[in-house]
Amino acid sequence: MSGAGATTGAADPDTVRAAGEAAATLRERYDELARIEGRIADLGRDRIEAAADAYRRAHRVLDRYEEDAVGTGDFGSYVQFRGEFGDAVDADDDALAADAFADAEEAVDKRRLSESDFAAAREALEPAGEYVDLLADRDEALDDYRAARKAAREAKKALDARLDELREVADMADADLDADVARLRKPIASYNDAVREAFDSFYKSASARDVFSFLDRADGTPFVDADVPPTDLREYVEEYDAGEEPLPTLLEYADYSNSKLEHYVDDPGALRTAVAVHRTYVERLDAEPLTLDWPPAEGDELAYEIDELIPLVSRVADDETVASLRSIRDLARDEAYERLRRAAAVRDALDDAELALLAEERIDDRVREAERTLSIAEDVLAETERE
Repeated sequence: MSGAGATTGAADPDTVRAAGEAAATLRERYDELARIEGRIADLGRDRIEAAADAYRRAHRVLDRYEEDAVGTGDFGSYVQFRGEFGDAVDADDDALAADAFADAEEAVDKRRLSESDFAAAREALEPAGEYVDLLADRDEALDDYRAARKAAREAKKALDARLDELREVADMADADLDADVARLRKPIASYNDAVREAFDSFYKSASARDVFSFLDRADGTPFVDADVPPTDLREYVEEYDAGEEPLPTLLEYADYSNSKLEHYVDDPGALRTAVAVHRTYVERLDAEPLTLDWPPAEGDELAYEIDELIPLVSRVADDETVASLRSIRDLARDEAYERLRRAAAVRDALDDAELALLAEERIDDRVREAERTLSIAEDVLAETERE
């Protein structure tokens, strides 16, 4: 029944800043891609790709034949080179870098070629290489844009979640953070410690039948979430004399050898079958179903819960523990309870930074800042979307 409150997350402005920076980066990457694609559109993509392909083909031919076609080398290689290179740089007069291709062909239009001629041809081709670079720049800009868009979406998603958290914090501004929540925490913690100790003693000393009977009764109580025993284990405890032993003793028996176990129980196989396979269940039984949550429930709910707990706790704990439970019930009915409970719930839900936002009355400003940044991020994502 007891449980820790859920935190809403760290009150860290980095989430807001990251979303704003991601949106700004996306805008920059989108504009850069648009600039490059605009230049490509002005020049004509087909013309650019034709020039880039010619440039690449020409370099491949130069690299392939340079060693064999220079000087007094292989004449056949020389002839083949001239033919392939001429085909590679053959461009219309109005083609992009047409002069560069013409100059490159002229650089090797000789009866005998040297390494310097090949170098001159490569240098002549450099203007056409700008179109290769332009296409590479476009691919890089597209990759950068896609990465920036993914980052912006993720940052916007994180900011969405952060804004929800901030709004949750803002909704807690009604809490009296100066309230003395120790008036609730101390008696509840004291009771929880006492009932855990009492149940532990009951678990170790009472017969397995009595423990299971107690769990059955607890399970029939709406506010008590008891873990009832598995059917086969329950039947063994009810039908065999070993059920009069405490549960820890049954676990101990399950570790004995058959020859030793025969001195303690009538049917060693039945005990092993019923107890050993459910060791984890037996070992995990504890008082948690009898404890009170922190932060506690609302006053009426807590009082009703305690009304149900008192008969159960009376079976395993002393009068002092039961009396402490009744005193908590009285406190739940006190007019100051809700103010204390609300303060306890807020303190449990928020971390120190978020509590500071409330205490310093800065939470509304933080919400508005996050809302503005989220709006900007959404606008940028919409404006930079590509088909």
